[in-house]
Amino acid sequence: MPSCGCCLKDLLVEKLTRSDAALNLSTGDLPYVILVVGVNGAGKTTTIGKLSRWLKDGDWNVVLGAADTFRAAAVEQLATWADRAEAKIVRPEREGQDPASVAYQTVELALRDDADIAIIDTAGRLQNKKDLMDELGKIRRAVEKQARITEVLLVIDATTGQNAIAQAKAFTEVADVTGIVMTKLDGTAKGGIVYSLQQQLDLPVKLVGVGEGINDFAFFSPEEFAKGLVAYRSK
Repeated sequence: MPSCGCCLKDLLVEKLTRSDAALNLSTGDLPYVILVVGVNGAGKTTTIGKLSRWLKDGDWNVVLGAADTFRAAAVEQLATWADRAEAKIVRPEREGQDPASVAYQTVELALRDDADIAIIDTAGRLQNKKDLMDELGKIRRAVEKQARITEVLLVIDATTGQNAIAQAKAFTEVADVTGIVMTKLDGTAKGGIVYSLQQQLDLPVKLVGVGEGINDFAFFSPEEFAKGLVAYRSK
């Protein structure tokens, strides 16, 4: 007979496996536009850098948009990742520039340069800041004047536990989130939130970050996750 651990692993794999877990990069409607949202400190900019490097390694032409115009440090951080990933970047023309205009200029450059993908960083937004959440709607409208938004990826810090559910619910109400990126998923003790997010929000976990290096990035694997979680619980 199979062990209880094997049964649990198989059940987790079944529950976590989704048909919409892959990035939507197959329609041929270029440029693919990816918005990256989430609260400050969750790992948005780092995720963009890692994803950009992976895309460049696959011969995708990538343009990044620094639409987190409220923090100069965020713009510089994204510029550093753009250099590492060998991607073009659209910076704000002035401090405090309207984020929606930066998003518009990013897609504009992607179209002009025949780029494959435009990835737009947005300001870290607390779910109780309605004015900032409304800004996401402005960004969406600005982008959609030129191209269809392919993905809205919500970056969640796995160490935030149940607070991640509240964050995700707030963002899904205003941002039409299509997938979740789990960062700091370097210990299975805090990985149970992955199951909760997918079940409660009916959203796929698409990507995971497990470190600070540019290659510390992977597509979410239900098999690997379930195996690691069951192994941890059985210790």
